Amino acid sequence: MNIEAKDCQGLERSLTFEWLETNGRGGFSSGTVAGPNTRRYHALLLIARNPPVDRFVLVNHLDEQVEINGQSLSLSANCYPGAVHPDGYRRCIGFSADPWPTWTYDIGGMQVIREIFCPRGRDMVVVRWYLAAAEGQAATLIVRPMLSGRDYHATHHENSGLWPGVRDNRPVSWQPYNGLPVVTALSRGMYRHEPVWYRRVQFPVEQDRELDFEEDWWSPGEFTMELAAGQPAHLVFTTEPVEAVDVEALVRDERGRRQKLAEGAPGNDRLVRLLWQAAEAYLSDRGQQKTVIAGYPWFTDWGRDTFISLPGLCLATGRHDIARQVITAFSAHVSQGMIPNRFPDAGEAPEYNTIDASLWFVHAVGRYLDYTKDESTVRRVAWPAVRAILDGYRQGTRYGIRMDADGLIAGGAPGVQLTWMDAKVGDWVVTPRRGKPVEIQALWVRALAVGQELAEQFGDKAYAKRCEDDRILAIKSFRARFWYEEGGYLYDVVDGEGGDDASLRPNQIYAVAFPGELLDAKQAKQVVQVVEERLLTPVGLRTLAPGDPQYRPRYEGGVHSREGAYHQGTVWPFLLGPFVTAWLRVHGGTADAKRRARGFLNGIEQHLGEACIGQVSEIFDADAPHLPRGCFAQAWSVAEPLRALIEDIGRQELGGDRVPPARSAADPEKPLRKKGRLPRR
Repeated sequence: MNIEAKDCQGLERSLTFEWLETNGRGGFSSGTVAGPNTRRYHALLLIARNPPVDRFVLVNHLDEQVEINGQSLSLSANCYPGAVHPDGYRRCIGFSADPWPTWTYDIGGMQVIREIFCPRGRDMVVVRWYLAAAEGQAATLIVRPMLSGRDYHATHHENSGLWPGVRDNRPVSWQPYNGLPVVTALSRGMYRHEPVWYRRVQFPVEQDRELDFEEDWWSPGEFTMELAAGQPAHLVFTTEPVEAVDVEALVRDERGRRQKLAEGAPGNDRLVRLLWQAAEAYLSDRGQQKTVIAGYPWFTDWGRDTFISLPGLCLATGRHDIARQVITAFSAHVSQGMIPNRFPDAGEAPEYNTIDASLWFVHAVGRYLDYTKDESTVRRVAWPAVRAILDGYRQGTRYGIRMDADGLIAGGAPGVQLTWMDAKVGDWVVTPRRGKPVEIQALWVRALAVGQELAEQFGDKAYAKRCEDDRILAIKSFRARFWYEEGGYLYDVVDGEGGDDASLRPNQIYAVAFPGELLDAKQAKQVVQVVEERLLTPVGLRTLAPGDPQYRPRYEGGVHSREGAYHQGTVWPFLLGPFVTAWLRVHGGTADAKRRARGFLNGIEQHLGEACIGQVSEIFDADAPHLPRGCFAQAWSVAEPLRALIEDIGRQELGGDRVPPARSAADPEKPLRKKGRLPRR
């Protein structure tokens, strides 16, 4: 993914390009191609003290000056009130994100290369500079790091509580505030301690979001390094207790690791290859297990996001051991038939405020078994959790979540947002969806099918029969209640506070994407057609159809405005995954159909070269030009298109071998029809 000189040097354009490096421990490094940090979350060294949470910004930025032939020219830039200074972006003649963020600068006819990467599994960032075609050339590089030491959601301001000294000179290390990790800087250059403050650094993106957008950085001193042929210079920042590091070995090992990862992508499809590489960014440690980061820069691990993303991030990519660890980690936190929706940043007790995360967990367990045939782990770890979830929903659990007499799942409580459409400002729940949401019923039928299959496999015939009976009842009730004849699609919610909600939303696509024959063939085709005609955009599905009185065309402004638009039209790219699955279910799996389905993902492929380079944004504006918004990198935005490419479009269409069909893709009702228990419509 390359950016040419004209886009690098055009400030307005280059400020919209962002880059991301993650370390697999919840920490990351990010910024803009132009150089200035435009978000409070942009930082060079940002670590998770209790991976993947308790994140702190330690090193914010660098000021870099190159001295050549008596001139001092900058590579860096910052935003200040009314100005961007210095002007290093004007000298940038190219940027590449492969294998990590790399800039090329023209400094008086000499090319200076700067690259930044985070070694996997370490609380460390490496910044490296060298000369291209440097025969006979030399220059002096002066680098001044800027530090804070703050929670990554906050901002930092000049204060008398900061300790301005050097903790140690061998190697150089600082600890501006007690209780924070010591920052060690490793370099072959000379260090001169000369503390100064950089005041009123501004973050334009935060200003646009009507949030605190200004802070002060403390700079302890400067490093002076020589650049010459065959002599790369480097600065390594880390919180690890190390006294030296072999940077060239780190470069070699990390480059090789990333190359091996890229070579594992199936087939020849460029989008598959790029999403395959992007997926790793979201996999992180959580204690002794693994978890999924929902999105960067401000999310940690969320139950719903984790298990929607798991098939695409871990199963379709062959990371089965990581999938097992994720399932194991969440299984340990089942409470009253629910898995956590969120592990708070500061390490408090998990939050159990979702109606769907637990059902997504059951779905993911079924897919894990499809891929791995790992009956031992499922029986020992996941099966008790699956049973607890199914029984919890039957008996009733938090927030009124329960199986109603008709076999469908109802839920809701005043002031609580339980589905994935979870925007809330103060006491205002934007899309409450209390009652029986459509996708929850599809998930419930799917969960009962998994429960039945596992019970049969593990010899509990009585429990299997109970799941079978509940599933049949839920299907019959769904067929009787959810079809909205006037619109030719499904109600979004039935038995809600105001009756049945006929708002045209994308949630109904799961009634077709999941197997289970909740609809007859004609209805399924109508649902897909309506969604395609009214909700589909080049980068995802709208959350509400244009023309609805609640439709919001743009996601912008302050918190109230943004939250009010979050699920009222705003486009979500992760929904392309179930849409492609559903579209192929009703149009067949011919080669021509798969080629057409692949076309629905062309907008995502184009988007990988904008916003956060190589990643997929969380959301987009509902109206053209569908500007990217929200998190600049989102797990399910990567995972679901990747899953659909591999599982549904298939590796044969991508130039490789087809994934064997999963057991969950079979029609689970065929044996029931033989028994005469579920008639066709």
